[in-house]
Amino acid sequence: MKNKLETVPFKDSPEKREKLNAVIAEFKDVKGALVQVLKKAQEIYGYLPLEVQIAVAEGLNVPLEEVYGVVTFYSFFSLQPKGEHQISVCLGTACYVKGSGDVVNKLSEKLGIQPGECTRDGKFSLTACRCIGACGLAPVMTIDDDVYGRLTPDEAVKILEKYM
Repeated sequence: MKNKLETVPFKDSPEKREKLNAVIAEFKDVKGALVQVLKKAQEIYGYLPLEVQIAVAEGLNVPLEEVYGVVTFYSFFSLQPKGEHQISVCLGTACYVKGSGDVVNKLSEKLGIQPGECTRDGKFSLTACRCIGACGLAPVMTIDDDVYGRLTPDEAVKILEKYM
């Protein structure tokens, strides 16, 4: 089975690495700055891949296990990159009862990823959320800032194809 964290290859650049090194240098001697550094690192990279976690751990001289523990504890940190287009399907009660689980499954099949993952080309990420407040339109999905309601699995795929 493929490791979920290997879905999208890590792409670094000298500019991003320079920014990360500057952040680490700024906070190197500040006690308890790990969360701040990780927030800034996520702003630079969009997520916190293992390579970035290692750089932060080495730069701040803290164990990698501590960095990973913080990254996985706080919900605002992400181990997966976000796609150019972010798809979210509501799995709240109203949506789920009206078939949003089937919508998620169909989109997963079409994209070749599971919720919480990003396509290898970085074009799409898929998430399943609990409620977006559009219960009257159930089942609902969003793609970026666009809201689509009263979906069937096949309609969801047709909408997705407009973004491809």
